[in-house]
Amino acid sequence: MADAPSTPKESAATASGSTAVTHRGSEPLSSDKGQTTITDSVVTKVAGLAAQEVPGVYELGGGAARAIGNVTQRVGLGDSRTQGVSVEVGQREAAVDLTVVVEYGESIPQVAEAVRNQVIKRVEGITGLSVTEVNITVNDLYFPGDDEPPDEAPRVA
Repeated sequence: MADAPSTPKESAATASGSTAVTHRGSEPLSSDKGQTTITDSVVTKVAGLAAQEVPGVYELGGGAARAIGNVTQRVGLGDSRTQGVSVEVGQREAAVDLTVVVEYGESIPQVAEAVRNQVIKRVEGITGLSVTEVNITVNDLYFPGDDEPPDEAPRVA
């Protein structure tokens, strides 16, 4: 006895004689008419933007990455959407590593879980790739006023 197709879409494709169709939801990445390739940079941008949509995430990236990112952004070379995001992309799957700064007072476990869910939802919805894991490193807390220059007068004149 042959295995039954696992989704209605695959069932319809099998019944109509179409072969080699890979589906993620309703979006085919490969079919008998061609293949869609999604690069790491696309998944990196989607994951970065998705993480920044979550309340409690102040910004992405580690301390050194943020400092270098600020300099490169000022000269027009950097992209804050990809700072602190690393991905591995295969033909049908993606894995995401994020480094985030969480706002002080937020629950880190709750923010991390919300980030994980949002990244999976966005990457899978936009690219059609299956996200196998989202690893999150919280490397700093943001305190209100951290970005303001000190009010102290210089010690020397």
